[in-house]
Amino acid sequence: MKALLVITGRGLGGDAVIALNIIRSLEKKGIHCEIALDYDAPGLIFKKNSYNWHKISIPQAGGHAATKLATIKAGFKTIKASIEARKLIKKLKVDVVVGIIGGGAVVGCVGAKLAKIPAVGVINTPTDTKVCTRLNTCIAFPEIDLFRSKNIPKNVHKSFYPLTSGITDGDKTKALAKLKEISKKNIKNEKNLFDENKPSILFSSGSSLFELMVKAISNASNPELSDLSDKYNLLLVGIPLEEEYLDLIEESKIIYLGYIDWIKDLYELIDLAILTDDGVMIQEAMACELPTIALTRVKWGRYHNMAGIFSGAVVESSIDELNNKIEESITNLDEMKNKAKEYSKQILLSNEKISKIIIDEAKNK
Repeated sequence: MKALLVITGRGLGGDAVIALNIIRSLEKKGIHCEIALDYDAPGLIFKKNSYNWHKISIPQAGGHAATKLATIKAGFKTIKASIEARKLIKKLKVDVVVGIIGGGAVVGCVGAKLAKIPAVGVINTPTDTKVCTRLNTCIAFPEIDLFRSKNIPKNVHKSFYPLTSGITDGDKTKALAKLKEISKKNIKNEKNLFDENKPSILFSSGSSLFELMVKAISNASNPELSDLSDKYNLLLVGIPLEEEYLDLIEESKIIYLGYIDWIKDLYELIDLAILTDDGVMIQEAMACELPTIALTRVKWGRYHNMAGIFSGAVVESSIDELNNKIEESITNLDEMKNKAKEYSKQILLSNEKISKIIIDEAKNK
């Protein structure tokens, strides 16, 4: 059995990670996977993992932050791109097409329809939801309203994100050793900032560090606003979208880790995570039974109510009330952790659930 995954974005993170996790789940079941990325996508995640890919046009517009004009322009591009996708589908003789989020979902699903091949749309934006649910089987992720709806179409399945294999197998000892080594290199203080006797708090907006998340840790470490940096280890992860964002932080008060490839080890060490109100990281945190605060409006003002999805384990906060929410959450860590355990079981079944939906759809060819 052969599947083609049509993936939006640049193949660097986010949607590419989701696609890679789906590919690995399918490969475990003996499914051969082909990959299609946009012509301009560097595809570094796939290159790093020794995957080749086909190049076609995959318009990116139409996501959560897209304007009406951008969506209309993308619509015209999508028609041409879908015809191109149809040619690739016919050439590869695949049994099923999997369109991954936004433009990837739309181009994949429309192209499959034109080629008369079964498809599954992995949907997470208003545009892909509107288009793909009318064409074929779909998998809805938590950010969209459809996930929260009690009455959904028969062709739509709800699912949490597929997570990287082994995400819950982190090693606290390894993280501890790395933190001690990194914090010793702090030039301003010339001392070890990390204190293993203090609780540790992670701030992150994913691999890309957004300005509001940097402001959040800046506020938490500002002695005029709080004493959080005296009581807790404050850790910041991610590469800033703009270098000047780092000017907002006081390096004598926080530990900036940049991009790390040992996040699963860090999850085992920290006591509380401050994450954005969307995306894979919150679900990774839940899988690792980690109490979390969802900082709202970080990415282009978007709001997804993850606290409503993971009630009791995730607390919602604006930047203005975050310092107080941190203190409240530290007080209630045991209760939040117990709730996270309940969600962990469901999330860790997502890879299996998604691969089964795709394989079942392929059998309808």
